[in-house]
Amino acid sequence: MPLLRDSSPERDCRPRRQSAQRRSRNSSAVRNSDDHGERGERAGREPRRRTRRPEPGTSVPPITRGEPRGESSNGSSATLSAAALAQLNKQNAKRKASPKKEVKRALERGFDAQSERDVAWEREQERERERMREARRESRMRREKEREREQQETERERERDRVREKERERDRERERQRARAKPPRVAAAESEDEYRYSTSRRPRDSRDAARDDRTRSKPRIVPPDSDDEYQYLTAKKREERASKRAPAMESDDEYQRLTPHRRTDSNDKGYRVVDARPDKPKSYERLRPDNRAGEDRSRLRVASGPMLEQGIRARNVSGGMLEKGGFMARFQNLRGSHGGPSTTSSSGYESVDKMSDEIGSSPPKRKRKKLWIAVGIGVVIVIIIIIIAVTVSKKKSDDGDGKGSNNTPSQGLGNISPADIPADAPSWLNPFKWADTTDFNLTYTAQTVGDLPVMGLFSNWDDSKAANDQVPALNKPWGDYSKRPARGVNVGGWLSLEPFITPSLFAYDLRLGIVDEYTLCTHLGSRCESVFEKHYATFVTEQTFKEIADAGLDHVRIPFSYWAVQTYDGDPYVFRTSWRYLLRAIEWCRKYGLRVNLDLHGLPGSQNGWNHSGRQGYIGWLNGTDGDLNAKRSLEIHDRLSKFFAQDRYKNIISHYGLANEPKMTFLSVDAVLQWIEDAYALVRKNGVKDAIVVFGDGFRGLANWQGELQDLGDGAALDVHQYVIFNTNQIVYKHSDKIKYACEGWTQQTELSMDRSRGYGPTLVAEWSQADTDCAKYLTNVGWGNRWTGTLVTGSEGSDVSTPRCPYTDRRCDCIAANAPPDQWSDDYKTFLKMFAEAQMYSFEKGWGWFYWLWDTEDAYQWSYKKGLDAGVLPKKAYERDFNCDVSKIPSFENLSEAF
Repeated sequence: MPLLRDSSPERDCRPRRQSAQRRSRNSSAVRNSDDHGERGERAGREPRRRTRRPEPGTSVPPITRGEPRGESSNGSSATLSAAALAQLNKQNAKRKASPKKEVKRALERGFDAQSERDVAWEREQERERERMREARRESRMRREKEREREQQETERERERDRVREKERERDRERERQRARAKPPRVAAAESEDEYRYSTSRRPRDSRDAARDDRTRSKPRIVPPDSDDEYQYLTAKKREERASKRAPAMESDDEYQRLTPHRRTDSNDKGYRVVDARPDKPKSYERLRPDNRAGEDRSRLRVASGPMLEQGIRARNVSGGMLEKGGFMARFQNLRGSHGGPSTTSSSGYESVDKMSDEIGSSPPKRKRKKLWIAVGIGVVIVIIIIIIAVTVSKKKSDDGDGKGSNNTPSQGLGNISPADIPADAPSWLNPFKWADTTDFNLTYTAQTVGDLPVMGLFSNWDDSKAANDQVPALNKPWGDYSKRPARGVNVGGWLSLEPFITPSLFAYDLRLGIVDEYTLCTHLGSRCESVFEKHYATFVTEQTFKEIADAGLDHVRIPFSYWAVQTYDGDPYVFRTSWRYLLRAIEWCRKYGLRVNLDLHGLPGSQNGWNHSGRQGYIGWLNGTDGDLNAKRSLEIHDRLSKFFAQDRYKNIISHYGLANEPKMTFLSVDAVLQWIEDAYALVRKNGVKDAIVVFGDGFRGLANWQGELQDLGDGAALDVHQYVIFNTNQIVYKHSDKIKYACEGWTQQTELSMDRSRGYGPTLVAEWSQADTDCAKYLTNVGWGNRWTGTLVTGSEGSDVSTPRCPYTDRRCDCIAANAPPDQWSDDYKTFLKMFAEAQMYSFEKGWGWFYWLWDTEDAYQWSYKKGLDAGVLPKKAYERDFNCDVSKIPSFENLSEAF
C-alpha cells in the first residue's frame, strides 16, 4: 500500500523556495497546481483538478498510468506507479526532517550577517569619529591662524593709528606755532583782513572804500555753518574786494554809526536788518539804491567758528560757536538762552533784529556788582580751604617727624618732592608713578638685598602680634606642626592671575585666544602695567588680612611668579611691579600676627603648562630645548629670593618657603625634578633661610610613590599635596554623602600614609583644597574649555575630553546654573552639605601638618571663596571651632537634595 503523504504541521515550516524547486523537479510525476492546467491542455491532456488533502490515517487511491486524468471511482484525482510513489515518499521523509535544520542554518546565517553588520557599523562609527577629530584639529588650526592674522592686523592698525596720531600732532604743533606768531585776535580770525574788518575801531584804509563801492544789487551770501566753507567764501570776498576798489568811508565816526547798537538815524544808509533764518533768502539781499531811503546804514558782519570765541565783532552770527559763550554768550536770544541750543528755529538762527538790540549791550551795573561780590566771596572761601589744608598737612608731617620718617606709614606723596627722585629712576622706585602708595615708605632708596629693592619698607618692625589666642605670637616658636597644624588660606589670583578667580580680566572674544597672563599682557601691550597694578592695588588690601585673622586662620599662602624678580627676552609680563605689593602684604600679615607661606607659583618656561603658571600649553621647564636653561634660571630666582628673605626681619614671619607649585611630574622626568629640588633646597639653606620649612609639590605622582625619596632633607622640608574631588572624573560623580565620607575616610587614610616615612615621604601638608563639589565655575578648567559636570569638557587632547556628564546622575539633568548660583539661592540642605564637606576636609588634613584653603576671595565663584563662604554660613566662623569632626554615623543621606548640583 502506498505511503500516505505527510500533512503534519512541520511541513509548513519549510522554506517556500526550496519546496517550489523540488516541486518543479517532480512536476512530471505530480502536478498539484491549477496554474499547470493550461499547459496540460496544450499537451492534449485534461487539466488537473485540485483536490482536498487527505486526512491523516487515510490512504491515497492508486493512480493508473494509462488512464486519462479525471475523477476515479473512488474519488481520487490521479494514479502513480509504485516507483513514483516510492520516490515521492522518500522526498516527503526528507522534507519532514529538514525544516528545523533549515531554520537553524537560516538563523545562523542571519546571526553572522548581523554580526558582520555590527562590525561594519562600528568601523564606520570609528571612521566618523576620526573624521570629527580631524575636523576639530583642522578647525583649531584654522582658529589659531585666524587669531594670528587678527593679531597681526590689529598690530598693523595700531601702527597706522600711531602714524596718524603723529601726523595730527605735527599738524597741531604747526597750528600752535602759527597762532603764537599772530596776536590772539588775529589767530582767531584766521587772517589779517578778517581781523581788521571785525574790529570796532581801526584806521581807515582803501579796503573800506572798496567795500562801499561794491555792486548794490548783488545779494548777500548767507554765512555757512562750516568754518572751512566760511574761510572759502571769505577768501572769495577778498578777491572781489581786491578787484573793485572804491573810496573809503569818511571817518571812524561814520563806521561807528554802522554798528547796530549805535544806530540813531533811521535814514542812514546800509544793510537792512532782517530775519537771519536761511529759509528767507530775500531778507539777506542788499538794499538797492531806490529802496535804501530811510533804512539803517548799519552793517553786520558774519562771524563763524573761532571768531565768536574770541569776542570779535561780527556782521552776522552763525555756526555752533554761539553755543560756546565767550563774547557772544550775551546774545541770549540768538540761539536759545545764554548760548543754549535753539528750540524755536530749525536752522538755529534768531532774528537779527533781536541780536541788534543785544550786541554791545553790557549788563546792568547792579548785576555786574553782584557778580563781582560773588566772585570775591568764592575766592575768600578757596583761600580759607587752602590755609586749613596746609595747616593739617603740616601737623601730620610734624607728628611723623617726631616718630621718625623711616618708621611711619605714609598714604600720600605730600612729604616728598619729585626732586627727591632721580630723573633716571625706574618706575618701581618712583612713588610718583605708583598707583597706590598706602603704607609704603616713600623715601627714595636704591638699596638692594640679593639684587632686589627694599624700596617701600620701613626700617622697624614688630613681631609681637599673634593671629588669635590659639597660636603663639610671631616672635615665639610655633612648635611641632604635627601637634599644632597650620590653618591658612591662599590669596590666589592676585600676584599670579588665574582666569576663574578674576574672569573680568579675561572677558574678551574667545577668538583672540586670551587664556592666561602671557596672552593678556601681549594683548594689552603698553597698557598691561597700568591694568595689572590697578588689580594689585584693589583685589587684596589690608582689610583682607584683618578678615583672615578674624576668621580664626593663622597662616597665609601668597602665590607670586618669577617676573616679580626677573623677566627674560620675549616675556610680556609686568616686571617687578608685583614685588613691592608682595613686600607690603607680608608687612600687613605681620600687623595681624599671620605667618606667611611664600609660594613661587610660576617658574621660567612653565613647570606644568597650566594657565596659573603664567603661560598655558607647552612645558618648557626641565623639558624641551630650553628646559635646562629655564631650570637654571629658576635656581637663580631662588638664589636672589632666599638672600632677600634671609634678613632678620623675615626670620619670624616666613614660616614656609615654596620651591615650585605643582610641577607636572607625570610628564616630566622624575629624576630630573628630584635633583632640581635637592639643588634648590641646598641653595636656600646656604643663603641663610634657616627656620622656614622648604615646601615642594608632590607632582601628582601618588603619595605612596614618595616613600624613601629626598630623605636627606630631614624635617626641614615638607611635601605639598593638593586635594580636590572635582578634577577626578571618578570622584566627581560621588553623591553628597559619599563625598563627605570620602573626605573623612579616604583623605584621612592618605594623609596618615604620607606622614609615615615607612609608607610615604613623611611631613605632609595640604596647601590647596576647596569645598566646591562641581567644576562649573567659569573658566575653572581653562578659558573656553567647558566642564566635567555637564560633559562639555573639550581640552583639545583626545584622552582628556569628557563628553558624558559626570554629576551623580550622569545624564542631561546635570546642570551648572544652580551650582553657580549665589549663596542666597542655596537650600538649607545644600548649605549643610557644604559646611560638613569643608569641616570633614579640615579634620582629615590636620592629620598632617595643616592646610591652606584655596582661596580667600573671587569675583563670582562662590564655592571657592572662603570669605563668601563665611558670609553664607557654609564655613565655621572660627577655623578652630568646628561642629563636625568626621563622625560618619552623623552624615545625613541628603535624600531631599538634588544630586545635580
